Amino acid sequence: MIEVEKKFIPTSEEIERVIQGANLLEEETHTDVYYDTENYELTTKVTWLRDRGGKFELKIPLNWKPNNHGAIVQFEELEDEDEIRKFFGINSQANTLEGDLNANGYKPFASITTTRKKYKKGELFFVIDSTDFDFTILEIELMVDSESGIKKAEEKILAFAKEHGFTKALDTGKVVEWIRRKDPNHYQALKRAGVVQ
Repeated sequence: MIEVEKKFIPTSEEIERVIQGANLLEEETHTDVYYDTENYELTTKVTWLRDRGGKFELKIPLNWKPNNHGAIVQFEELEDEDEIRKFFGINSQANTLEGDLNANGYKPFASITTTRKKYKKGELFFVIDSTDFDFTILEIELMVDSESGIKKAEEKILAFAKEHGFTKALDTGKVVEWIRRKDPNHYQALKRAGVVQ
């Protein structure tokens, strides 16, 4: 599956407007631990490796280019541990994926607790994430089966955003905001790589 998403920093008025008539599907609080190498091999390529409650997920960008700010990024998502090992070229050396990642230089760099509310409105899904470092983000997303569905998904997302008056689009997500606030060296590496302006 391919996730097509666009992020916004919503005002309280925009949140009130978008949730009117939407169905709240779920609300949960989770803690994500994000991994990278010492020289930021993953995050400088907008590749996100996280452990959520003992389950690893890897999000790989399909269309990202440095300094291409404002584009809607699509990600392939890997959740199978063997597929994640294969992506990194890791042979299982430990009993756990975490052990294999650590042995190959992938270490935790951030832990973020988020309260997430997931909604459906029409055929679109959106989530409102409120983090433990006082940052709220809204993501409008659609999952498509293949790359042929990406353009139509992008059009639907942009029409939904326009219809609901979202004005402050965000090229990056909560992890980059955490890095900006907490780790200046990492943030400068993202700037040099063209991940952020």
